Amino acid sequence: MSEQQVDTMATVAVQTTMAPAIARLRAAPKFNPAWHLVGALPARKMTMQELGFEADVGVSPVAVSDPFQLFTAEAVEFMRDEIFQVPDKYKFSSNIAKSQLRGYAKDCAPFTWDAWNHPATIALMSKIAEVELVPAMSYEIAHINLSAKSKEDAQQELANYQEQNRLYQEDEGIGGCREVVETPIVGWHTDSYPFVCVLMMSDVRDMIGGETAIRTANGKILKMRGPSQAMRALGAQERITSVTSFRPKSALLKDDTELRTVRGVSDLNELYYDFAEYRLELLQEQVQHERERVAAARRASEQFATIAHKQFLERVTAFSNQSSHELVEQNEVQQGYIEKVDWPDAAIEL
Repeated sequence: MSEQQVDTMATVAVQTTMAPAIARLRAAPKFNPAWHLVGALPARKMTMQELGFEADVGVSPVAVSDPFQLFTAEAVEFMRDEIFQVPDKYKFSSNIAKSQLRGYAKDCAPFTWDAWNHPATIALMSKIAEVELVPAMSYEIAHINLSAKSKEDAQQELANYQEQNRLYQEDEGIGGCREVVETPIVGWHTDSYPFVCVLMMSDVRDMIGGETAIRTANGKILKMRGPSQAMRALGAQERITSVTSFRPKSALLKDDTELRTVRGVSDLNELYYDFAEYRLELLQEQVQHERERVAAARRASEQFATIAHKQFLERVTAFSNQSSHELVEQNEVQQGYIEKVDWPDAAIEL
């Protein structure tokens, strides 16, 4: 692995000028998995049971994986170049995240769009999740979280951390490193979608912190390079992550997507159209599957399965009610506000 690819979750060196970025953007090739998809598998995956949850929570036993290199450095450079050109209408902020880009990929980022929608990328995500996945919605391709600071501030922040760590070692008489990461850049929340892939787009070699923190069922906090928060990065001028959401492809598997954490930072028209269309597609597939089952049973001269059919009707009624619940009327949505999980954003020490 080259130096540029060290300690990566598809990580690249930070671009310091816009001229090379613009030149690459003009010459950007189409996404080609042979060139741009690394496809390394994570060394470890943790199950829902390992996080303290029941085995039947969710649609897959997989809860979270170790970091892995998904795309090549060049691919992530192309993605970075595209986000620097995104118009203001795709920029959002909220009470838990100061700077985000949402819903831009389809219109403004062809390389990014193709990368996340390519069958090879989706197949890899499905293999890791141990269930066949598809991107949740067009609007949720490559959601961007941004945090930036000056070089001087980053250096001072790192120096302060190192001094605090030195004092801690002297006071406690141990040689270990005390990790204290303060205010997160994205507060505690539960993701809206069954699966998400978080792509680190900043150089992590001089970064302390910057992980995703995950709270287990018993309240223990795991930090990964369930409920999560994006930890603030020390010693780095930026932390840019790209988050793409996925859901099970099969209409027969539970889809527990909720819009609670995204309504307030979205173009509701686009979000609601995406949500309504895919939920109707799943509903149509569920009805078609039951219709075929009923027709097959009739051809086989079987007794009508009243209980089974009534259970199906209950499931699709619950599915429709959930769709209705998520579509809050536009005038009732508070833009820029996301309901926070009632857990403190206190310093996390591990």
